[in-house]
Formats: sequence, structure tokens, C-alpha cells
Amino acid sequence: MTGYIDLPDYPTALAGGVRLPAPEYYNFGFDLIDRRAAERDKTAFVYADANTGEQAIWRFSDLSAASNRFANMLRGLGAAKGDFAFMMIPRIPAWYETMIGCIKLGVVAMPGTNLLQPKDIEYRINKARARFAIITADHIAKIEAVRGACPTLEQVVVVGAPHRDWVHCEAACAAASDTLDRSEVEPTRLDETMLAYFTSGTTAFPKLVPRSHEYAIAHTLTARYWHDLHEDDLHWTMSDTGWAKAAWGKLFGQWQIGSAVMLYNPAPAFDADAHLRLFAEHGITTLCAPPTVFRAFMQIDLSPYDLSSLRHTVSAGEPLNPEALRAWKDATGTVPHDGYGQTETVNLVANVPGVPGFEVRPGSMGKPVPGMDVDIVDDGGNRLPDGEVGHIAVRTDGDTWPPGLFHGYYEDDAANAKCFRHGWYYTGDTATRDADGYIWFVGRADDLISSAGYRISPFEVESALIEHEAVAESAVVGKKDALRGEIVKAYVVLAEGFEAGETMAKTLQDFVKATTAPYKYPREIAFVGELPKTISGKIRRVELRDRANAE
Repeated sequence: MTGYIDLPDYPTALAGGVRLPAPEYYNFGFDLIDRRAAERDKTAFVYADANTGEQAIWRFSDLSAASNRFANMLRGLGAAKGDFAFMMIPRIPAWYETMIGCIKLGVVAMPGTNLLQPKDIEYRINKARARFAIITADHIAKIEAVRGACPTLEQVVVVGAPHRDWVHCEAACAAASDTLDRSEVEPTRLDETMLAYFTSGTTAFPKLVPRSHEYAIAHTLTARYWHDLHEDDLHWTMSDTGWAKAAWGKLFGQWQIGSAVMLYNPAPAFDADAHLRLFAEHGITTLCAPPTVFRAFMQIDLSPYDLSSLRHTVSAGEPLNPEALRAWKDATGTVPHDGYGQTETVNLVANVPGVPGFEVRPGSMGKPVPGMDVDIVDDGGNRLPDGEVGHIAVRTDGDTWPPGLFHGYYEDDAANAKCFRHGWYYTGDTATRDADGYIWFVGRADDLISSAGYRISPFEVESALIEHEAVAESAVVGKKDALRGEIVKAYVVLAEGFEAGETMAKTLQDFVKATTAPYKYPREIAFVGELPKTISGKIRRVELRDRANAE
């Protein structure tokens, strides 16, 4: 490998462990971006915008200068190390300029998805007592709607069109210097907070997850083993900039390795054709996309597209069903390699390519990443035998803290006590481990259904349902039942051309019985027009459970 952090290959890492650099002080903006600009200046990212038609290539030297201007501008507004800055910027170069500029100053950026509404913004600003907001001009009305309810908010920096009341980012940065003397800003310790993300909030208010400067180093594991990146790669992770997935795939690990990143700002409505044309246009070599994208690609004929540049694919968010795996392999020659991790972690479990005997087993998230002691444990912290359902947990009482694992939610003792116990970090997800060490996702611990003594994974039933051509989307919950404790209830969105009714319900019930264990079939099916979801697109099963139990 040619990155600044060279990691051994997977078999060597498993045998001898992984040691990441652990300097007392570290700053990704200075120690990685500026160093690359000075020593190995090359393409950092390729930009394409479906809305404006703009295309550009940014080198590390461009990023260094632009982030310096932003940092100098923000410092002129009184920003200092430890300040929080709410950020809502789409997939445009300004996201990189502002993120890296904040990191250099030690200002804690809090990226938020561009779908956030005023109440979401108010909650986030007040939770962190943020002094700054950095947004694009199309979000001004949202900020102004809650400005009076956010007493700590002092300055709003606007990217794009100027606004009479707020700082215009482009004009202010143009007047700032593109050099920044590191000795003039307070140094950042490896263990100090670098940025912060909010969880998706599927069951309650989103929790604030501080990420230290060590996080930028730890994602080298993500890029090296799961993404299988090299310096000559062009990697594309499909993710909104407001989610931790952007940090996973657009920022830290990729540039530690030295590979370039594809930054594509799509049209509001998903356009499969526009996405697929990018592979040949830019020579994209590695891809990370959620299962929803692969399923969308399956709906069209892929034969007209030149996807020959692609050498490796990864998928995350939920296991990909076998039909989608087969279709993508037929079109590209690559098999999507599933992986697992959270906002609170880096990549924990993965299917790693190029390792003899490590084949992809459809439906499995793979095996623990080198450097991580990840296992399936019970409520008391005991490792469970193969095949038993338990909690996915990361051991925290070893010789060193697991790389990239957060140290606790921001000002939330109750949540921290729940997830850190018995020498483990409990992820809140459940799974099984097979005899070969592969881990198989079962579901969120709160979502498991207990019916007549059986523990049933909603995901397994949903996976069976989605295999039927009539099902566009489904969500499965447990409904209270006097006899069985709970029964399986499915909420189903039908594909176009199919009719809801008792006949369709019976058809789907029989299909699930034939596809998975018969006791897992949904005893009740409700046909709905859409499913309740969080801003990130995750299904809010808690809402559906409440709905089912209120009937």
C-alpha cells in the first residue's frame, strides 16, 4: 500500500493484529490534507452536479487552500476550538471546504442531512448549544423559522446566494488568506472531539455522537479491508453528506489510502440512468451503495451501460437479497460485499475481497474486521455459542480501546449506561454467528418478535416478502396476542399493477411459509400506501408497533 498509514493484508492482520498510529496530537486537515498537498499532490475528488451540469477535478492542494480560507474566515468570526457548528450542505465542494476548515480550527462540525425540517434543526442546535450554522441558501427559511428558539446561535454562514443578515461564505472566503499557520491555532489532541453526528432516531430523539480526531485514522480500516482501496482507485459512496456514511466513504479512509473520491450531487428524484452513466464517464473503480440503489438498478436493463471500470462493490444498511446480488454480478462481474458498522463506530464486520476461503455468503455481513473483537453475547456479557441469537457487541475491556469506537453519547448518562456494560459496547443490534465465524444480522434488539416461544427477526420475514414480485416494500412488527405473546404482522406496499385484498394476503402468507420457516409467516397483513420512515429512510417500526397494538 502507498498510503500514509500502511496496514498489512487481511490474513497477516488477523494473525498479528493491527496497530494504528496514536500520536498525542493529530489533525486530519493539517496532517493529511496539507501533507498530501505538499508531498503527493494528486486528485482528491472528482465533482459532477446533475442540477447545474458543473464538473471539476479538485486536487489536495485545492482543498488545502480552500479549507484554509474557510478556517481563516471562521476564525475572524470568533470561532474557537470546541465550538459547535451545525452544518447542512449538499454534495458540493463547499462541504469539503467547510468540514476540513472546521477540523483545522478544532470547531466541531455537526453535519445534518438536507432533508431536515425546522424542528429538527432547532433540536440539534440546542442539544449542542451550537454558536454557528453553516448552510446553503435554500435552507435560510428553515434557520430563520427557529432562530428565536436557539439562544446560543450567533452566526449563520450561507453558501450560495448572499443574504442581507448573514455571512456570505464565498465573499468572506475570497477576502481571507489561503494560508494558515498551524502554530496560530490551538492544537487538537487525538482524543478530543473532531465532529459529531446525530443518530437516525428510529425509536426516540436522535442521540448526539461525538467523534474524536482518532476517528479519522481509524477509518483506514474501513477503506483498507472492506472497500479494498488503492491509491489509483476512484471510489464512490452514495450518501447524503448529513450522515456518518459520508465520513465512511467520502472523506477519511479514502484519503488516508490516497484514493480519489467521486462527489456526485444528484437531482432530487433518483435517476438510475444518470447514476449508471457516471461509471464510464469517470472510470469509477469501487462503489458503496445501499440495497435500495441496487434494487432500483435491477428495475432497468443494465446491458447498455459500460460498467467495466468497476472492480469492487460493497453494500451496507441492510443485507442485500440474493436476487439483487445475482443481477449485479451478472451486469458488472462484481459481487456486493456486505459490511456492518454504526454512526458510533467504524467498519466492524465485513466481507473482505481477495482472501482465499473468504467467499461472500449472501445475507451475511461477514466476519469481524482486524483489530476488532466483535462477538455475539447475551445480556450478561457472555459470548454465545454458534447459532444462538444475541447482541452484536464490541469488547471494550481489552488492552486498548477499539479503534474508531466512540466513548459515549453527548450528555446522555442513561443511554451510555445501557450500551456500555460488562466490558462490552452493545450496538443495539442482534445477530447469530455460524461455525465459520460469519455473522448474520437478525434485527434491532427492540424489534425482535417473541411468538409462542420463538424469537423472530422482522428482517428475515421482510426479506422473504421482498422476494415476491408483488411486494415493493414491507415492514414487519410484533403485535400483542393473548395466546402467543405476539404475532407477526406485516405492513406491505404493493408494486404497481397488483391489487390488495384477502387473496393477495393469502398468496403472500403462503409464499413466506415456503421461503422461510413456516412459524415466521405474517398472521396478519395490512396493505398501505407508504411506510413511516426517519429522515435517513429507516423504517420506524416503533410507530407501526404502536399502530398494530392500538387496533
